[in-house]
Amino acid sequence: MTSTARKAPWILARSAQVAIAVAAVADAFRAAAVRDHYLHHTDASLHKSGFISMIFVYLMNLAVVLFLVWLARSRRNAQELSPRASLPSRAWTIGAWFIPVVHFFVPRRFVLDIGRASSVSWEDKRDTTLVNLWWGAWITHALVLVVAGRVAPGSMAFLVVAEALMIAAAVLLGLVIERITALQSAALGATVPVAPLAQA
Repeated sequence: MTSTARKAPWILARSAQVAIAVAAVADAFRAAAVRDHYLHHTDASLHKSGFISMIFVYLMNLAVVLFLVWLARSRRNAQELSPRASLPSRAWTIGAWFIPVVHFFVPRRFVLDIGRASSVSWEDKRDTTLVNLWWGAWITHALVLVVAGRVAPGSMAFLVVAEALMIAAAVLLGLVIERITALQSAALGATVPVAPLAQA
């Protein structure tokens, strides 16, 4: 007996969760270093803020890549689990994140669609709320950064709010990844194995 079921992307999920968490923490250090350089223009503060910012960029890029690979894999599994579901193509699933304006609205819908197609156990009230909370924290974080840069550069209050939102978004995204992967794991594990074709 063999099974046609795919496996839920647990390794990708864990890798993405860890990378996202580490990037969020690194962002807090980056923001503090940049603020310190803004308040105290010295060669030392410039070097420190530049170095930490570079590390953050590397970590954030890694987190983005791992998350998008996980998302693409989850979309493929969701399509297999719900062949009639209206899901975006693999290219559009990834590409929508890089299109200005579109990236503020469309990716959230894709994550919701993938979640719903992953299992009949998806709960609109609880699971949709989780996705919305993550998306709200992420978008608000971006808006706070824009406002802070224009209204009060170097403000500790804005820094604390922005980083709190960043960490909240990272935690919530980790929960979203966990939920969708767990649903797919259960659904794929319940797939009925099929016997190989008889040899003539």
